[in-house]
Amino acid sequence: MADKTEVVVRNSGNFFAEALTVLFIGLKLTGQIDWSWWWVLSPLWIGLLVVLGFLGCVLGGAAAWVLAGEVAAYFRKTFGRK
Repeated sequence: MADKTEVVVRNSGNFFAEALTVLFIGLKLTGQIDWSWWWVLSPLWIGLLVVLGFLGCVLGGAAAWVLAGEVAAYFRKTFGRK
């Protein structure tokens, strides 16, 4: 019987941000760039802000959808035909 070899692949969707952060830290520590540490670490927190903004838009849209339904129901009840 042939031995089965299991290959595990780890897919990191955040690889670009991690690599960019490591690059920026290396450039900062070697004195190649004179940026604030906020900007050196920005690939990490900018990605977080994008995700939080997306979630905020989704939740805001859902809240607007529910509110629009309640307002429409109120107007149908108040001004609708009897």
